[in-house]
Amino acid sequence: AVPEITGDPFMHLAAASMGTKTILLRTAIAVAFPRSPMITAGCAWALHANTGGRFALGLGTQVKPHNERRFSVTWDKPRQRMQEYVESLHAIWRSWEKKEKLAYKGDHYRFSLMTPEFSPQPSGLPRIPVYIAAVKPGMQQSVASYADGVVLHLFCTRKYLEEVTLPAIQAGLNESGRDRKHFEICGGGFIATGPDEAAVLKQREWCRYRIAFYGSTPGYLPVMSLHGWDDLAAKLLAMTRAGQWEQMAAEIPDDILDHFCVSAVWDNLPEAISQRFGGVSDSVDFSLAGAEPDRAKEILARVHAIPNAFTACLQDW
Repeated sequence: AVPEITGDPFMHLAAASMGTKTILLRTAIAVAFPRSPMITAGCAWALHANTGGRFALGLGTQVKPHNERRFSVTWDKPRQRMQEYVESLHAIWRSWEKKEKLAYKGDHYRFSLMTPEFSPQPSGLPRIPVYIAAVKPGMQQSVASYADGVVLHLFCTRKYLEEVTLPAIQAGLNESGRDRKHFEICGGGFIATGPDEAAVLKQREWCRYRIAFYGSTPGYLPVMSLHGWDDLAAKLLAMTRAGQWEQMAAEIPDDILDHFCVSAVWDNLPEAISQRFGGVSDSVDFSLAGAEPDRAKEILARVHAIPNAFTACLQDW
C-alpha cells in the first residue's frame, strides 16, 4: 500500500508492479477531490489491467485546509461528494468493460460523454475494488454502504474501534443490505516491531511522537475523550500553539502509548496483532525489512492465520 505524501502513488505502484507478479497493489491513499474521477478511473484501470487484476484503489478526502490551500479545490459536503466520486468511477469503468452508455448525474459530478476513441478495451478482469479512508463514524457508516473496504486512521484504540467504529460500519452495511464478509476493515492502530527489543523501542518512540501530534489535533478529540484524556489533549494543543513540538512526545506515558500501539519483536508479532486487532480489523500494515525471506514468510503465514470476518470483495461489475 502506497500513500500520497511526497509523490504520486500511481507512479510508485506502476514501478512496484514491475517487481512482483503476486502481490496486491493499493493506493493508501490517493487524494480524491483534486483529481477528476475520470482521471482517477484511467490511472486505476491502467494499473489493474497491466497487473492482471492485482490493483485496488484507495481514496481519501484529505482535510479542508489541504483541499482549499494546497490543492486549490473546493470543499463541499465531503461525505456525499465521496460517495458520488465512487459511483462515478463505477459508471466510467462499466462504460469501458461492459460498453454501457456513460450517463452519471449527481450533485457534484456529471459524466455523459465517452467515445470509442477514448475507451480502453474490456479487461476481462473482476471489477476494481475501492477502499475509502474514514476517520469519523459518520464517514465510516457512509463508506460501509457503498465501498469495498475502509482504511482506518492510525490514531485508534481497541476501545474506540469496538465502541465507535464497528457499530458505525455495521450500520452502513445494514443500510445497504451488504454482508460484512465482503467488506474489508484495514488498520486502526500503530505497530512497533523489529528483530529485537532495541528496534521495537526505537519504533515505539516514533509512535509516541505521532500519538502526541494527533492527540493535539481537535479533529481527533473524540478518541481522547472516549478514554477521559481531554486534559491531555488540551495540554498537547497548547504546546503546539507554543511551538513546543519536540517536547510533546514526553507527555505520552507508556500506558497511553500501549492503547494505540502494538509492540513486539517479529517472533511475537502474530500473537500481539491477534490480541490488539483480532475480531475488528481484517488487515494491518507492518514492515519486516531486513528479515530473511523464509523467516518473513513464516511470520506472515502466522499473521494470515488470524481469524477475520472478511473473505473477499465482490467481483461482479
